[in-house]
Amino acid sequence: MTSPRIPQPIQSEPDGSSAPPSSRPPASSGEDLDAEGFDALGIGTRVLPPDEDPFYDATAAYSGEDNFSAAELLEGERSLEEVSVEARIKEIEARLDGLLNSSPINDLDEPHEAPVTPLETARHDAVDATRELLESDYYRRTWGRGSLREQENEVDAFGLDPTYEKNLRPALDFLFKRYFRTRVEGVENVPARGRAMVVANHSGALPIDGLMIRQALRLTHPAARDARWLAEDFSFYLPFIGVAMNRVGAVRACPENGERLLAKGHVVSVFPEGTEGIKKLYKDRYQLQRFGRGGFVRLALRTQSPIIPCAVIGGEEANPILRRFDNLPKVLGVEYLPITPTFPWLGPLGLLPLPTRWSIVFGEPISVADYGPAAASDHVLVGRISERVRASIAALLDGGLKRRKTVFL
Repeated sequence: MTSPRIPQPIQSEPDGSSAPPSSRPPASSGEDLDAEGFDALGIGTRVLPPDEDPFYDATAAYSGEDNFSAAELLEGERSLEEVSVEARIKEIEARLDGLLNSSPINDLDEPHEAPVTPLETARHDAVDATRELLESDYYRRTWGRGSLREQENEVDAFGLDPTYEKNLRPALDFLFKRYFRTRVEGVENVPARGRAMVVANHSGALPIDGLMIRQALRLTHPAARDARWLAEDFSFYLPFIGVAMNRVGAVRACPENGERLLAKGHVVSVFPEGTEGIKKLYKDRYQLQRFGRGGFVRLALRTQSPIIPCAVIGGEEANPILRRFDNLPKVLGVEYLPITPTFPWLGPLGLLPLPTRWSIVFGEPISVADYGPAAASDHVLVGRISERVRASIAALLDGGLKRRKTVFL
């Protein structure tokens, strides 16, 4: 829409000649200007005070490169609105040019960097150092998963490294025979060959009961059976311990891994209590937790593997949990944070188990040969077998605790 022009204020003399601008009478009340000028500018409002010279204000307000005189406005070449809009546009263009050229228009446009505190600097340094360690070739070769690739011809599909276990065998034998002074009962209930499933209670804050069952079958069984155990996911993320456990026989707990191991004729140890079993408080020691939904029974039915109940005694006192935190540790990436008489007061050394006397008792096997693999979908049967196994383990625990003289003898 075209902006209206300011009307010509030149007055005509009675004889028809034009009077010069200086000779025209001053506007007293602004009635003529209101009627012809300001109403023509739109919405019927005053743009300039009626008692001032509109042409003087129009030329003085504009400070651009082009200086338009009052005569140009009088001639109708530029309107007052066009002059003010163009001046504003030029001002904005000048500001944009300054920003594009990285030259601040004023102090408010200058960038200001937030000050870095010493605490933030230390935190960034610690994160960078940790990232550098985890990404280093030394860590990958020594403790990382990549270290298993150096001996691909010996490491099996589940991560067991016979060479690594052979190097640790003296320490593992000392732990089993001298440190825990482990007694083994009923080992003959484990078949000399073929697949079998050992179902045990979880004992102790550190999940080393699977390792002790493996040691018991390797050292005391007449056929020196090689047992593997299914460990919870979080144990594989523990620094140094996770990879070491995987190298000496631990396997990530899932039905697929258990079925593959049993299909190869292994003895597989499972712990139906899960993490609830190893984080029990000391006052709840040797009280069996819920056995889940019977996944181990379905696995035994599908593979037609006998179930051997097993009781592990001594681990509950090796790392007695007085209190635990469940929510805060999840931020740190661990399942729970135990509070024991020695941890965290002694730091990492506080996780070292006490030299308690351990007992591993194998019960009578429970056969599932009378049921076919299709019975794994029978929920009633699965629940009945699960309760039978749980009752058998509870009886083995009660008997073992009665025969034990003291915690350390």
